[in-house]
Amino acid sequence: MNPRILLIIPAYNEAEGIVQVIDKVLEYRKKTSYNLDYLVINDGSTDNEEAVLLENNIHHVELVNNLGIGGAVQTGYLYALAHDYDIAIQYDGDGQHDIESLSQLVEPIINNQADFTVGSRFVEDSTSTFKSTGARQLGIKLLSGLIYLLTKMRVKDVTSGFRAGNRQVIRQFAHRYPSQYPEPESYMHLVAKNIRVKEIGVNMFERTTGRSSIHFFDSAAYMVNVSLAILIASLIKKEES
Repeated sequence: MNPRILLIIPAYNEAEGIVQVIDKVLEYRKKTSYNLDYLVINDGSTDNEEAVLLENNIHHVELVNNLGIGGAVQTGYLYALAHDYDIAIQYDGDGQHDIESLSQLVEPIINNQADFTVGSRFVEDSTSTFKSTGARQLGIKLLSGLIYLLTKMRVKDVTSGFRAGNRQVIRQFAHRYPSQYPEPESYMHLVAKNIRVKEIGVNMFERTTGRSSIHFFDSAAYMVNVSLAILIASLIKKEES
C-alpha cells in the first residue's frame, strides 16, 4: 500500500518565501516514492501572497478572513478528510521545516507504530542545529513539563508545527482543532482520544522571511495564556480504551 499523503501548509503574509518552499516540496516529490500532495492555506494574507500563489500556479485555498494558525490548519484537515487522504502532515509555510525529514515522520504511521508523530529538535536523533532562542527553549520546557504533569505524556518540542497524523487524527482534527494555541493544546485532545503519539527527531531551519506569531514582548502573556488553555483542555473527558 502506498498511502495518500497531504502536506497542509498554512501561510500568512509569506509572499516573499512561499515559492521557494513549494519548489523544495516539488523537488522532493520527484525523487520519492510517496504519493504526496500539498495544499497551501492562504490565511487572509494582507501582503501579495495570493497574487504570488496564482502567478506560480501553486495549489491553494484562500481564506477571506485571517483565522489564525489553528483555523488555517483545520481547513487543511477538512480538505484531507473530504479528499480521503491517509496521512496529513502539518508543514509551515515559512521555510523552517526540512522536507527531507518527511520520511522520519510518516514511517512510524505507515508501520502502525503511532497514530500521530511530532517532528522534534530536542530528541537525541534530531539533526537540527537550529534550536530557537534560549528564552523560547525555556518556555517550551515549561509547557512540556505541564503537559507531562497532566497526562504523563512526554513531548519535548511541544510547539513544533511539523507533525503528521493518520486517518483517525484527520477525522478528529477536521471536527475539532484548537484555535489559539493549537500545537501545545492539541496534545490534550489527542490524549483524550487515546491517540498514540511518537516524537521523532527531524531537521529544522531558522526562518529567513516573515514574522513569528509569538513575539518577544508578549511572550510572558503567551506563556500564561497557553498554560491556561492547556489546563482547560485537560478537562476533556477521556474516552474508554
